Amino acid sequence: MAIDLRSDTVTKPSKEMLQAMFDAEVGDDVFVEDPTVLKLEEKAATMFGMENALFCPSGTMTNQIAIKVHTRQGDELLCDTNSHIYNYEGGGISFNSGVQAKILQGNRGKITAEQIAQNINGDYDWLCRTSLVSLENTVNKAGGSMYRLDEVKPVSHLCREKKLALHLDGARIFNALVETNESAKDWGSQFDSISICLSKGLGTPMGSLLLGNKEFIKQARRVRKVFGGGMRQAGYIAAAGIYALDHNINRLKEDHRRAKELRDIVAASAYVESVLPVETNIVIFNLRAGTSAADFEKKLSAKNLRVSVFGPQTIRLVTHLDFTDDMLADVKKIIAGL
Repeated sequence: MAIDLRSDTVTKPSKEMLQAMFDAEVGDDVFVEDPTVLKLEEKAATMFGMENALFCPSGTMTNQIAIKVHTRQGDELLCDTNSHIYNYEGGGISFNSGVQAKILQGNRGKITAEQIAQNINGDYDWLCRTSLVSLENTVNKAGGSMYRLDEVKPVSHLCREKKLALHLDGARIFNALVETNESAKDWGSQFDSISICLSKGLGTPMGSLLLGNKEFIKQARRVRKVFGGGMRQAGYIAAAGIYALDHNINRLKEDHRRAKELRDIVAASAYVESVLPVETNIVIFNLRAGTSAADFEKKLSAKNLRVSVFGPQTIRLVTHLDFTDDMLADVKKIIAGL
């Protein structure tokens, strides 16, 4: 049996989650008549102290809907160079919204209020209108690095002062919150919209939520329909989300512990040059000169260990709820035996 560390999206629903899905009461969500979807949306919005939420098939969709609602064609958004919305959403910023991105070089994926202030365009005919700032927490491409609330507050204050919308790509926000012990409601108070993913560390088969005020979600629902994201008896999937929010948040600490142990394992390998700091469930490491990531991945795959190639000499490992301590011990043997 292969050990799959390519992503925390590879998990399978537990028997308990499947039972919750099987037992779900459903309706037509396009008509706003699926009681389980409505329960999930209310639950998530309440957790973050926000007015409303919208259930969508994916985190890419929730992020792209947010960009579409917050901007108009010809605008510009600001984000870090590592941002998922810029790197991994198929060019959706321009394709879906006709908006361009100004890329800032932050510290391990995290940008500051000072950087943002320096990159807000003036009110001139020949410049894009800066209308949106997007942060990511945790930052996937930077190795699962985390913002702290004290780092976000100055950004939020600036955006409100300058009348810019502030969006959080919170695909792995719960990974951050279990480490910092910060309040979801405190985070919700800082943003105009938040995207949270249920199919990564929380282990559902699919689904993400977009949070915001009532008017924002009203507009977001229209955009979801245009994007083809209107669902019918989606309560079967929403039930998995409710189960995940009830049972799978605190256990994320186990993933983080195993990720730190993986860091130590790969750091001891003769093939490895350096490992990014590990704060949550993502381990990114760089290989020594002369070893390509593609070749290294093939060696591991031959030993039934699946990983992600993240660059010419870069590998990513992601721990998750289907990765056990026994598997961790097997990985140690595999890496040591290369």
